Amino acid sequence: MSTLFNKLKQLFSAVHRGLLKISGWITQSFRIALVLGVVLYAAGIGWFVFYADKVSLENHTVLVLDLKGSLVDEAPGGLKDRVVGELQGNASNAIRLRDFVMALELAAKDNRIDRALLKLDDFQGGGFVSLREASSAIEKFKASGKSVVAWSTMYDQRQYYLAAHANQVLVHPMGGVLIEGFGRPRNYYKDALDKLGISANLIRVGKFKSAGEPFVLNAPSQDALEAERPVFDALWCLYTQGVEKSRQLPPGSIAQNIARLPDALLDVKGDSAQLAVNWKWVDGLQSFGSLRDTLAKEVGIDKDIQSFRQVGWKEYLNSEVKKVKGDHIAVVVAQGEIGDGRAPPGKIGGVSTAEIIRKAANDDEVKAIILRVNSPGGSALGSELVREQLQVARDKGKPVVVSMGDVAASGGYWISLAADTVIADPATITGSIGVFAILPTGEGLMHKIGVSTGGYQTTWLAGAGDPRKSLDPRMQKLVQSGVEHIYADFTGKVSAARGMDLAKVDEVAQGRIWTGEQAAQHKLVDRAGSFSDAVDEARRKVAKSESTLSDTAKSLPIRYVGPRTSPLERLAQRFIERIGFSVGGQFALPFWNRWGQGSGVDLTVLNSVGQDFWWLQDMLSKRQAFDAVTHCFCERSL
Repeated sequence: MSTLFNKLKQLFSAVHRGLLKISGWITQSFRIALVLGVVLYAAGIGWFVFYADKVSLENHTVLVLDLKGSLVDEAPGGLKDRVVGELQGNASNAIRLRDFVMALELAAKDNRIDRALLKLDDFQGGGFVSLREASSAIEKFKASGKSVVAWSTMYDQRQYYLAAHANQVLVHPMGGVLIEGFGRPRNYYKDALDKLGISANLIRVGKFKSAGEPFVLNAPSQDALEAERPVFDALWCLYTQGVEKSRQLPPGSIAQNIARLPDALLDVKGDSAQLAVNWKWVDGLQSFGSLRDTLAKEVGIDKDIQSFRQVGWKEYLNSEVKKVKGDHIAVVVAQGEIGDGRAPPGKIGGVSTAEIIRKAANDDEVKAIILRVNSPGGSALGSELVREQLQVARDKGKPVVVSMGDVAASGGYWISLAADTVIADPATITGSIGVFAILPTGEGLMHKIGVSTGGYQTTWLAGAGDPRKSLDPRMQKLVQSGVEHIYADFTGKVSAARGMDLAKVDEVAQGRIWTGEQAAQHKLVDRAGSFSDAVDEARRKVAKSESTLSDTAKSLPIRYVGPRTSPLERLAQRFIERIGFSVGGQFALPFWNRWGQGSGVDLTVLNSVGQDFWWLQDMLSKRQAFDAVTHCFCERSL
């Protein structure tokens, strides 16, 4: 019996060992298959991202510039923000100005492309300088002998500025053109804050520094109106002259037509599209389906899409653009409000932006640095961190040129002070050399809700910044002296950088804003010009400093530099750009948007309130009672 038992035991052991081996083989095979699958999947994505975007074009192809979003110098947020936004159906659409310009530059030299279609239904505009730069790219494309057709169901003021530079402007028969003028009303909150029992306690230096006025007044001050009037009038003149020149309209005709708009619209029985034709603002009325058929007859049909032969501008750019290698001019984008520490793309962090500049200054292949400024300002400390690092780059022998975009005011002007040359577009809003601080207190609100506060403090300063109590006069004096010190530091740096005496600086400072053209007249910038002018200036400086390589320097390419991203992040970003997301939309709409859409509330009004109180959010995030800022609420004009 024992012998039988032992044999059975041996048999079961042998079977068990066999099963374990088979299981091991299966597991190993599964692992190998899994690894091979991952490798093949990654290879497939890599091919899709890096090779599938190589487009094959036939002759007489139309470059379709279907613009969705706003023109910016740098797309806001990173990969994480993009993914979250797409998943929530709340993605931020941004069109990088340099991408738009580059696509047109490449297409102008491409014999396969003989025209461009500018489709502007979903175009959300941008700052006036960005629109001018984009329009200049359209004009250069036209100068190569190729035509541009613009179409939209309806043109607003921003859309029309681009469209006006096309060879032919078309609009839907039920559309029209709406040109309103410059300047927008601002919210004023004094009465609302009084009803809540909240005191703003504004402290400022600068007669025209009006950024804090909405919280202590119910209407703009005369000083604010005095400062804004010549700026907005000058910008409006640039706008109308640009459109009238492109459309070959009589000088002054736009303003005259707006003045007689009510009667003129009655004459055409309310047909705004026909009125646009009569005024020669558009060349014709046509639906997009009809335009598509017209283009198909002129350039031929792509049987794969059953439409006219075409290529999307982003696909074309990804296919044709080449990476810059070797010696180059580094372009650092300083866009958005300025903070002290680190900030994602689309904003300026005193630490993170300074770090980008430092790396460019230490790179032997970087022969010069262009700082592209598009900022209304923000933190004085963050501004100084960026300016300091630019000065370090100059001290190392790197030429530094500043190109001012839509706005380079207050802190945006501060960071420009370390440049060899400062070039502002004629339409740039700059200046606003002033400082303010707001110390909100809610003692009235506390009284209304029946809440008191008290306790022992070892010094008066321990509770001086408590927003539940009225502002201590000693605290007010302390902040006032700090604000005055920052203003003196600001104007002192302007004096040293611009070679002006302090009295002259104070005369053009005081928080007053200027256009780029006006700033050049007051010696606050070196000259008015475009981004292309800034590139040429940087090349000249490199050629001058490296005379033996002057010919090479005159053709140095530019390369935009920013925070480093990993290969995986770049792969994911390209993948998202290629395929987008199929989720989101109304099913993933954030609560705020759902509430706003269903309540009849104009979200633009709510957004403007949120933007007005950006400083409060910043103070809360820093957990401090006040912050002295160099900021200008001057970009909302177009």
